[in-house]
Amino acid sequence: MKMRSLPTLLVLPAAAALVLSGCATGASGSTDSTDGGAISVVTSTNVYGDIATTVGGDLVDVTSIISDPSQDPHSYEADARTQLAVSKADVVVENGGGYDSFVDTMVDASGTDATVINAVDVSGLDPEAGHDDHADEATDAASDDATADADADADEHDDHDHAAFNEHVFYSLPSMAKLATALADEFGRVDTANADTFTANAEAFGTKIADLEAQAASIKTAHDGDPVAYTEPVPGYLFDAMGLVNVTPEAFSEAIEEGDDVSPAVLNDTLKLFTDGKVDLLAYNEQTSSPETEQVEKAATDAGVAIVPVTELLPEGEDYVAWQQSNIDAISAALGE
Repeated sequence: MKMRSLPTLLVLPAAAALVLSGCATGASGSTDSTDGGAISVVTSTNVYGDIATTVGGDLVDVTSIISDPSQDPHSYEADARTQLAVSKADVVVENGGGYDSFVDTMVDASGTDATVINAVDVSGLDPEAGHDDHADEATDAASDDATADADADADEHDDHDHAAFNEHVFYSLPSMAKLATALADEFGRVDTANADTFTANAEAFGTKIADLEAQAASIKTAHDGDPVAYTEPVPGYLFDAMGLVNVTPEAFSEAIEEGDDVSPAVLNDTLKLFTDGKVDLLAYNEQTSSPETEQVEKAATDAGVAIVPVTELLPEGEDYVAWQQSNIDAISAALGE
């Protein structure tokens, strides 16, 4: 079974991109930093685009490949404009961990010598290790009657990349602070005259992230061990920081994320979390839905369980810090803070 990831893109050969260069420009009108212009940055999503802009300010020209929250990532195809932006980039930012492997494909096809910054690598999180909300004891503690079918199905997938690692590192607050520092270092290498500005911007971003972390820690003080559920592990790292324990059958969330069918037994186990009053909230990925997730959402609604919508892209008009503040506020409200 293949990990569900962001879209496989239609990548133009490098030669084709070069032919188009006479009649097309980068998606953000990027310029060559070696000629004294802004540093050209291409990011896989607007989450990383916003952080790059926060660190670089007017000294960077950022193109985010996927930026519209209403876009369906699974049907997205790159065009000549995007491929050309990659070919001209000084810096490329990807999530990594199998989430946006199309970026590597585009970089290879473009022949660019851009520096590629991988957020998973920068985070220091181990792709070979699991994260707390997938621990077997968490499921046992919150759902004593979690069925053997669900457990067997989860065991069957233990050797899959997704089961071993939550690639949604953009919900890991300390990881994004590290990313900002890595961006400042790279921008300062490309534009040495403004290195201090990049460093100061990254530090200011880090201060805001520290405030968000403090809020998450406060929630943990009051709700450590509280059982929660999600349709996909998008907010997993934020839940970990809050001490919240995901009890969703792994076979369910994995199938939803990978676009696979959910077995009736696993779906039944998931629905019982709500009908039996075993969870305090449901995090629902607004960007993807299926008949199974709609049934789960209805079960939560019928049971009076708070539903917290989450996304993988920045909502329109919000920056990274405001986005995560909204997530923290929504979770806090759902928990009755």
